[in-house]
Amino acid sequence: MPESTEDVTFRDEDWYGEELADRHFVACEFFDVDLTEAVTRGAVFTGCTFGNVRFNASRHLDSAFTRCVFTRCNFFEAEFTGCKLVGSTFVQCELRPLRVDGGDWSFVALPGADLRAVRLTDVRMREADLTGVNLTGATVTGVDLSGAQLQRCRLGGADLRRSDLTALDPTSVERAGALVDAEQALVIAQALGFRIG
Repeated sequence: MPESTEDVTFRDEDWYGEELADRHFVACEFFDVDLTEAVTRGAVFTGCTFGNVRFNASRHLDSAFTRCVFTRCNFFEAEFTGCKLVGSTFVQCELRPLRVDGGDWSFVALPGADLRAVRLTDVRMREADLTGVNLTGATVTGVDLSGAQLQRCRLGGADLRRSDLTALDPTSVERAGALVDAEQALVIAQALGFRIG
């Protein structure tokens, strides 16, 4: 069984380069913790709060951060591979450059986030709140954005190929130079009221 820690507050801790494998944290609080270059493998964080935590250059593999709140955290060059972040919220976080490959980020709240030039590939982001997110120049390929809130998104120059854009209102976003494939172009044309003949 994974080692479980519940209702503990960690403050001003130095976990630089730590490897957290198969650990389970429930309703814990992390304030001013340094997780720079840390690695999580199969770790689970459920309902945890992170404030001013440094995730710089950290690597997260098959880990879960569900229903967590991240406030003023730094994710410079962080990578998430096959991770689950369902229902988590990001507030005033530094999120670039960030790399997400696979996993489930459904119902994540990232309103107004600066995600310029990030890489999001083959990740599920169903019903995510991406209102006002800046994805200029980002790679958003193979992403399930069904039901996502995409109003006022900035998608200029973004690579959106293979992503589900059925929730996208093309008139409510900045889209100049965004790259889509032929199938997506049909969806967008229909959203604009065109009949395809």
